[in-house]
Amino acid sequence: MKRILILFLLPIVLCATSYVNAQVEFKLQQLSTHLHVLYGQGGNIAISVGKDGIYLVDDQFAKLSDDIKAQVSKLQPGATEFVINTHHHGDHTGGNENFAKAGSHVIAHHNVYRRLKDKHGEGSQFLPVISFSKDMTLHFNGEHASIWHYANAHTDGDVVIFYEQANVVHTGDIFFNLSSLPFVDVDSGGSLDGVIAAVSSILERIDDKTKVIPGHGPVTNKSGLLEYKMLLEQAKKIMLVAIEKHTTLDAVVAAQPLAELKLSYSNWLPQERVTRLFYRSLTSSANSQE
Repeated sequence: MKRILILFLLPIVLCATSYVNAQVEFKLQQLSTHLHVLYGQGGNIAISVGKDGIYLVDDQFAKLSDDIKAQVSKLQPGATEFVINTHHHGDHTGGNENFAKAGSHVIAHHNVYRRLKDKHGEGSQFLPVISFSKDMTLHFNGEHASIWHYANAHTDGDVVIFYEQANVVHTGDIFFNLSSLPFVDVDSGGSLDGVIAAVSSILERIDDKTKVIPGHGPVTNKSGLLEYKMLLEQAKKIMLVAIEKHTTLDAVVAAQPLAELKLSYSNWLPQERVTRLFYRSLTSSANSQE
């Protein structure tokens, strides 16, 4: 009888364990009186709360929208007025439709609108209702948030948000703070030179007290962003030497030039994939900046 009971309960226990393991562990971090960052699954979310209401930068995946709203409600009750997308990737825009249905207005660069339209169709609630070309400023919750486009960096639609009063910057995926190399989405207009140029520009606009929210990884400061820039420049130098020596993509990949950096890589972005993307970026005739 005990053996039968164990066999009966075992699948239930395994299912329960799988369910628990599947849960996303959220973490809120306060950066200023009105500004917080939410870590979850996907891109880091900035949350502004105050007398004018609530707005977010990025919204991760659709399946997490209710959980994200619950986290926001810990800070302030009410609906989210705006969602700013730093670029078009699904781990940053997956919740657009759910937030739009709840009354949010999505803001993004023109290229994000175009790419989301190509994916979801004209009239989809995934699409921004406000799009712009170079820059715009959101005056909300006593803050002047400057939303600035950087061309052909991580993608062709990247924006960085500079919070003037809080002295905080959200870089989106221009900055991966994971002690590793970034995903340069060449197929979406991204380039390694563009990432380096964007990081250099951001560094010129911030000071030693600025809190830097990366697209992925923990909040850091100007020093952390400068270390990232130096890593990018070192990786570019190594790749250019390898390209000159080995010429073809397959030969460069086989040589594993980036191995000398002794970095760790994720399963979805292994060293070989980074090498291929960097090679394509650095050898592309379309690698000039807008």
